[in-house]
Amino acid sequence: MKGHLQAFGLAAAACLLAACGTPRSVVVQPTSRSAPSYRAPSRVITHPGASGTYRVEKGDTLYSIAFRHGKDFRDVAQWNGISAPYTIWPGQVLLMHPSGASSKSRPAEPARSVARAPERTSSASRAEVPTVARAPVAPATAHSASVPAAGDAVPVAGEAAVQSPAPPPAPALPPGGSRRVSGIAWRWPADGTVIKGFQSGDAIPGIEIGGRAGSPVRAAADGVVVYSGNGLVGYGELIIVKHNDDFLSAYGHNRKRLVKEGQRVSAGQVIAEMGSTGASQDELQFQIRRNGNPVNPMDFLPAR
Repeated sequence: MKGHLQAFGLAAAACLLAACGTPRSVVVQPTSRSAPSYRAPSRVITHPGASGTYRVEKGDTLYSIAFRHGKDFRDVAQWNGISAPYTIWPGQVLLMHPSGASSKSRPAEPARSVARAPERTSSASRAEVPTVARAPVAPATAHSASVPAAGDAVPVAGEAAVQSPAPPPAPALPPGGSRRVSGIAWRWPADGTVIKGFQSGDAIPGIEIGGRAGSPVRAAADGVVVYSGNGLVGYGELIIVKHNDDFLSAYGHNRKRLVKEGQRVSAGQVIAEMGSTGASQDELQFQIRRNGNPVNPMDFLPAR
């Protein structure tokens, strides 16, 4: 019996040794816990213009806040129940979008009948704020067209009517001329060369006019200064002029501001000195905004 047990133990040991000597392929299946999981950031970063509210800081005006966020100042005033003269104070929290009872946007203004003025006027002309519609001139009747006016040449029977010579072309505007667009007489705000054109997708959409430090910066049209400060990042020393309820113009990177908020300015009046605040070179960053939206200033300024 003892011999049989020894033989069985030797056989078992041989089997174990044989099994250990045979290699085995092992496949490990990954589990859901072994793979690293992506976790969304807890803080969502949004563009300042997309934020729901804005806390008023010292030096802000309703116009500068609307300008910064690309909004119409009338909409911001309506959303927050603010009436003219649009007084705000530091620490006040403003809604930057319609909410609740203010969910409806400002109603569209009825179309105004505005008489067409000549595209170009002299530099001495001033914009009318607001634009006043003028009564259209009644067209001449058939009877009045058949009666020659005093001093007109009357053709003699048997002779061909003599055609009046075409009027000579209007002379080119001298530097400093203006161009009337949308009821406003616009003129160039600086004498330099445009070194960067308008791109609607730019963070600061406008044109850049190169020049020398201290060169005069002029109001592009009649209006009222609604912001004069340096609180908007990227603009340096900035001036914003309101021309009417639809149009604003902005003048950035100035070396020195020469006008104050609430001051009325005339087209061509020097309002600042060109500089490089917020820029890498001496230049004027010029913008025109219509109902809060940037538009190409070249569509409003006179040809040079």
